[in-house]
Amino acid sequence: MLYAPTPLHIPDGFLNLIVSLICWLITIVTLGFAISKTNQSLGEKQIPLMGVMAAFIFAAQMINFPVAGGTSGHMLGGALAAIVLGPWAGMLVMTAVIAVQALLFQDGGLLVMGANILNMGLVTAAIGYGLYRSVIGQSRGVKLGMIGFAAWLSVMAGALLTSMQLWLSGTSQLGIVIPAMMGVHALIGIGEALITVFAVGFIMQTRPDLLGEGSESAKASRNWVYVGGIIALLVVLISPFASGDPDGLERVAIDMGFIGTGLDAPYEIIPDYTVPFLGETALSTIVAGVIGAIVVGAIIVLVGRGMKAKS
Repeated sequence: MLYAPTPLHIPDGFLNLIVSLICWLITIVTLGFAISKTNQSLGEKQIPLMGVMAAFIFAAQMINFPVAGGTSGHMLGGALAAIVLGPWAGMLVMTAVIAVQALLFQDGGLLVMGANILNMGLVTAAIGYGLYRSVIGQSRGVKLGMIGFAAWLSVMAGALLTSMQLWLSGTSQLGIVIPAMMGVHALIGIGEALITVFAVGFIMQTRPDLLGEGSESAKASRNWVYVGGIIALLVVLISPFASGDPDGLERVAIDMGFIGTGLDAPYEIIPDYTVPFLGETALSTIVAGVIGAIVVGAIIVLVGRGMKAKS
C-alpha cells in the first residue's frame, strides 16, 4: 500500500510563546556562530557536497520506517551531516532542510521552527560530531561503532529536549512525557544508527578523503556529487512506500491526549508532501520529494557560494 509521508515535526500549538521564543533565541545565536565558523573554513569543493547532503537528508526524512506498536520513525540526519561536513556546516545543512520542510511543505510549525531546528539539527549535529571526534585515529570498526552510538544518542537527546519543551509549555506532565518519548525514540534511534553507519561506511569505502582519510581528486569530487544526487533521487522514488503510522511525537501526542492542541499552518503550498493538482498519489509524493530535494540543495549551494564570496 502506498502512503504519503506524514508531518513529522512539532506543530504550532504544542509549545507556548515563551518557550518558542527562547528556542528561537538559542537557535539564532548558535546559527550565527555556525555561519562565522563556516565562513572561516568553507572550501570551494565543500559547497556542492553540502548541497548533495542536504538533498539526501531531506529525501531520507521522507521515509518513515515502522517501529513497535503502530508507530513509525524517520531519520534525522544531524549526526551524519556533522560527521561528513563538520559541525558548523552540518548545522547549516540541517537548518535548511527543516526550514524548507516547514515553509514549503507545512511540516512543522512556523513559530516553533526554532525549536525544531534546535532539537533535530543543532543538538544532533553537535553530539554526532563530538563523539565521532573522540575516536579519530581508531580502527574502522571502533569508528563505526561510535558513529552508531552517536546517531542513536542524538535521537534520544532530541526527544529529551522536546519532552522538556512540552513540559515547560504546560502541554504535558514531565513524569509522563519523558518515559513515553524516550521509550519510542530509543527504537527510532536504532534505525537512525543503522542508516548513519551504513552511509558513513559507504563513504569510508568510496571517498575516505571526505572524512579526512586519504587524498582527493577533482574527478572524484565531481563523481561523488553525481552519485550523491542519484542516491537522493532513488530515496525519493521509494518514499510512497513509507510507513503511514504516526511518528514518535505524534503517537505520544495521541496517547497523551494533546494532539488536538496542534494548529494548522496559515497557508498551504505542498501540504503533507502532496502536490495539489496531482492528488494523493505515488507520483504526487515523488514529485514533491524531487522539488524539496532540489530546493534545499539549491539553497545550501547558494548560501555556501555567498559565504565563500564574502570570505
